[in-house]
Amino acid sequence: MDVVVFDLETTGLSPEKDAVVEIGAVRIVNGRVDESLRYETLVKPTNAAGDVIRIPWYTERIHGISDEMVQHAPTIGEVLPEFLEFVNGSAVVAHNIGFDGGFMRANAARLGLAWNPAAEFCTVQLSRRAFPKERAHNLTVLAERLGLNFAPGGRHRSFGDVQVTAQAYVRLMELLQDAVK
Repeated sequence: MDVVVFDLETTGLSPEKDAVVEIGAVRIVNGRVDESLRYETLVKPTNAAGDVIRIPWYTERIHGISDEMVQHAPTIGEVLPEFLEFVNGSAVVAHNIGFDGGFMRANAARLGLAWNPAAEFCTVQLSRRAFPKERAHNLTVLAERLGLNFAPGGRHRSFGDVQVTAQAYVRLMELLQDAVK
């Protein structure tokens, strides 16, 4: 199945109170990651009223995205229709789909758009199935477990996380299919 793997960086953890500051995505076609089919943009963070909000220092420390970096970026109102067109009703994958999907649903609802992918898959849940005796399933640990590496400066940036999540998804699906045989 062809899927879109995506990742968001945000100002915090609440889809209702916080904002998206970066979206990265890549398409998997016929079981292969196709980085020529990618979507990547910074996003100027805005609240529900459309007012620009600042990126808190503690989230900037995680993803490295500053207010200056997003100063001239498009808003979620400009970006989300483009991203939905990129997804085009495909199934989507994220590492912790509840988080990323929650932000997409909340923003789409605010903008009068529909977040309706064909299906949603979570690499955290797939990792738990593939490695049931392991306790940790965060992206860093999963990457190590599968022998995957982040590009320099790629961890906690949307496209860097997407590259590893996409590779992890392909490998996890292979592992789980082999386990069923």
